[in-house]
Amino acid sequence: MARRKETKKSSQDLAEAEILADGDLDASQPERSPAVADLPLLPLRDMVVFPYMVVPLFVGREKSIAALDKSLDSNKEIVLAAQRQAKTNDPAPADIFDTGTVASVIQLLRLPDGTVKVLVEGRRRVHITDYLDDSTMHLVRVSDAEEEQEPSLEVEALVRQIKATFESYVKLNKRIPPELLVSVQSIDEPGRLADTIVGQLTLKLADKQEILETLSANKRIERILELMQAEIEILQMERKIRTRVKKQMEKTQKEYYLNEQMHAIQKELGERDEFKADIMDLEERIRSKMMSEEATERMDKELKKLKLMSPMSAEATVVRNYIEWVLALPWMEVTEDKSDIAEAEAILEADHYGLRKPKERILEYLAVQQLVGTLKGPILCFVGPPGVGKTSLGRSVARATDRKFVRLSLGGVRDEAEIRGHRRTYIGAMPGKVIQALKRATSSNPVILLDEIDKLSHDFRGDPASALLEVLDPEQNHAFNDHYLDLDYDLSKVLFITTANNLHSIPPALQDRMEIIELPSYTEWEKLAIANQYLVPKQRTANGLDDVKMELTEGALRLLINNYTKEAGVRNLEREISSIARKIAKKVIDQGAKGKKAAYRVTARNVPGFLGPIKFRSSRREDKNQVGLASGLAVTNHGGEMLVTEVSILPGKGKLVLTGSLGDVMQESAHAAMSYVRSRVESFGLAMDFYQKVDVHVHFPEGAIPKDGPSAGITMATGLVSALLRVPVRSDLAMTGEITLRGRVLPVGGVKEKLLAAHRAGVTKVLIPRENEKDLSDIPKRVLNVLSVELMDHMDQVLRLALKLDEPEKFLAQPSEALDWRLATLAAKEEGDGREPVRH
Repeated sequence: MARRKETKKSSQDLAEAEILADGDLDASQPERSPAVADLPLLPLRDMVVFPYMVVPLFVGREKSIAALDKSLDSNKEIVLAAQRQAKTNDPAPADIFDTGTVASVIQLLRLPDGTVKVLVEGRRRVHITDYLDDSTMHLVRVSDAEEEQEPSLEVEALVRQIKATFESYVKLNKRIPPELLVSVQSIDEPGRLADTIVGQLTLKLADKQEILETLSANKRIERILELMQAEIEILQMERKIRTRVKKQMEKTQKEYYLNEQMHAIQKELGERDEFKADIMDLEERIRSKMMSEEATERMDKELKKLKLMSPMSAEATVVRNYIEWVLALPWMEVTEDKSDIAEAEAILEADHYGLRKPKERILEYLAVQQLVGTLKGPILCFVGPPGVGKTSLGRSVARATDRKFVRLSLGGVRDEAEIRGHRRTYIGAMPGKVIQALKRATSSNPVILLDEIDKLSHDFRGDPASALLEVLDPEQNHAFNDHYLDLDYDLSKVLFITTANNLHSIPPALQDRMEIIELPSYTEWEKLAIANQYLVPKQRTANGLDDVKMELTEGALRLLINNYTKEAGVRNLEREISSIARKIAKKVIDQGAKGKKAAYRVTARNVPGFLGPIKFRSSRREDKNQVGLASGLAVTNHGGEMLVTEVSILPGKGKLVLTGSLGDVMQESAHAAMSYVRSRVESFGLAMDFYQKVDVHVHFPEGAIPKDGPSAGITMATGLVSALLRVPVRSDLAMTGEITLRGRVLPVGGVKEKLLAAHRAGVTKVLIPRENEKDLSDIPKRVLNVLSVELMDHMDQVLRLALKLDEPEKFLAQPSEALDWRLATLAAKEEGDGREPVRH
């Protein structure tokens, strides 16, 4: 009847230890104490001990051990009562149930860790009537609980019923030894039978305590029958579940075994059977794949063709690869676009500083899609110099819309098949880059970035730019036909983004299909903000300096921007910041623990100590007004630049010399400026034949750098007039604009970059064409507050403002008759008198 105790071990309970026996105590039965007695109390955790129940207990609490010692000194009797809460380490009388069991101590073993293992046997029920004062142990006064037993036919029936039910319970519960059933069958006393059986049931503490407190044997048996029936139902359900799981496992193992046997047999029979299995697999995938009706019909046709082929034939491999490619494409799989525009805007702002226009366009797309439901993907083209964030912005668009992102580099692509795929008649044929990108994206509505679209090439194999016309046309790409697939694939859900450094190398037809969004070069303030918000924190983390005090002052960052980098974007700026961070990291390692606590402050003064001498000289205006020296403005791949024009007049025979690696457009502008000056000789007070006696040399410094563009016309004309008239040009003034033979000033591009360059150079006044007035809205207000921008219509206005004249308002005040004078001269020569007309 011994039953192992299941107990929760608290901090005071012992861990398992090797038992060291002090010797068996006298196991003889003690004499029964009187009906009312004072006995020591042992509170129990999560268990109830019934009469006639032998159970081992592990005792660790000081009061409980003292109670055991007290019982050994008297008659070896101790009261066992359950605690209401097992977690209570020092229970008060209110924490202990009032009904318990008097038990006799059979054996006691003291363990090395100070705890005690004791074997007890329950004797009788008692009621705790009072707790006696004793600080060392729980000492209680108890009275015997008289059991109620009335022999009757009902009791006999209950005894038989509980024995039969317990037999069923033992058969289901393998944890109860079968020999216990024999001893239970030999018990005829109802109360003892009930107490013996309840000790073997897995019941809650409350149910066991309820049975202990029930004095009527009949009621105890009825309650135990009720609880035992519920346990039997649970055990039957557990057996049913185990049986079902076992059968399932046996079935799975059987199928696995048979499949392995089948594979082995197929391998022995030859590859034909493996080929059949592959065909069955393809057939199943075709049935389960959601595709267009055209694609499903084509797959069925190709599969029938494959079934008739030999598995060793080359054509079977081609057909098999074709089917695999079609099944791998995401025909109907789409990802759900982000509906929270505020969250999308937060993602775009977190990833990139500035870039207002492209961000607004993406948010507009999301807003319209949210209203309409379905919307064809726009074709956006980000145009700007290197390093301004075109590619990374495309990746941020994918994050903001919660779409998959795929990047395709088109630089150097010269074969049309790279876009539209190869026809299957060729060996090694594959789909084009667009279809391959969709396979990698695993969805039919990704963001596909076509990088460097302006660097496409073409040769005898075709023109990939022309092949892109169908891909990037929203009216056609819903039925894009790849040469390899030879099936219509819907690209209208794809959000295409292209990038380019300039537009002039993109065919006009391709430009017409894209929405052009220009990303200008970053201003100095934008670079400063990007460095503080993105680049410096990024490099701190990348170089392991998160726990090191490192600071780059504004002066240091401005020095890096202006004198150590020369770019439109921030790539080189990030490299220079990374270089400083690496050198600080080396200092930290060299100085050990002291280096991690030190503070590193990078200022404009100590930047050369990290990076060496400055690499680039900032463009600055001239300090003095000089003759023949005019300041122009130009746009390069690095942003805006000051472009100084030098003009010298030398004795000669009328040659116009142009130096400084000028392109064809600038050379033509120089000739147009010279023609304008010659047409105004009378207004300038020059001799009609002045150009025949002198050579004019126009030079642009930094001759190793090629220069071209249509915006230096008025600058060269101003330099020519200054050199011929010996009138200095204002050094605090810069200009940009093209000139015509009649002196009109034509609009130019890159006004924002040019004005920023003038601001950096210390210029206070800038002359621009009047038609460029619309571009002033893109200029930062802090620049316009410093610069005085004058709008020009004619070259005469430019000269009045640019030359250092005593009376500029009178210069060229009267309309010139130079052109009429030249015509009259030519007419006189044709008459043969050889004389020039008289000037009035």
